[in-house]
Amino acid sequence: MSGFRQLFNGIFLVNGRICTKNLVQGINVYGERLFSENGSEYREWVPFRSKLAAAVKKNLKTVPINNAAKVLYLGIAEGTTASHVSDIIGNDGLIVGIDISEKTMRKLLRICEQRKNIIPIIADANQPDRYVESLEHIKFDIIFQDVSQKNQVDILRKNAEIFLKPNGFALLALKAKSISSTSNVKNIFEVQEIELKKHFKIIERVNLEPFEKDHMFYVLQKL
Repeated sequence: MSGFRQLFNGIFLVNGRICTKNLVQGINVYGERLFSENGSEYREWVPFRSKLAAAVKKNLKTVPINNAAKVLYLGIAEGTTASHVSDIIGNDGLIVGIDISEKTMRKLLRICEQRKNIIPIIADANQPDRYVESLEHIKFDIIFQDVSQKNQVDILRKNAEIFLKPNGFALLALKAKSISSTSNVKNIFEVQEIELKKHFKIIERVNLEPFEKDHMFYVLQKL
């Protein structure tokens, strides 16, 4: 199969483009292209539309998302990245998506109708006590944090303490300018990493330029 190889579990390179195998054949989510290869259908994962795809494009070495994984997605928004995570984890996996915006949640619901492995919850990720009762029976393998607020690291910490399995993984898209619009970006990341190391092992970090300005993507493991 020329032009085809597997990069990670459920993530492929098809004719030079990062793709996931489409869980819902014939349907795209955000206008991405569909490709057929060896009898299967793949969805292009556009790096300019997804921070995780951008990290993979920037040679991220670790993507700890496996088939049947349980993922708590903080800041799921309209579900662009989550739809590809949905492809990776398959029908035996689960994504619980938290977002505070009713507008974006309405768009996400359309995806959830097609993808039964995504459950949406309207809530503030900064207040996990508000949704802990709904999720107390689940221990998640992975937390994906893409909430651009000043206390991004603290939001991840609070949710990880409650929901993340021992030695579970976290994927963090850290936006420097949401923390401080005036401080030096390099210094912001250094300070935030000091806080991260109190609760997580930093496995890998990738700067997302040119796909996202002033963003660092982290792969973390709970201590």
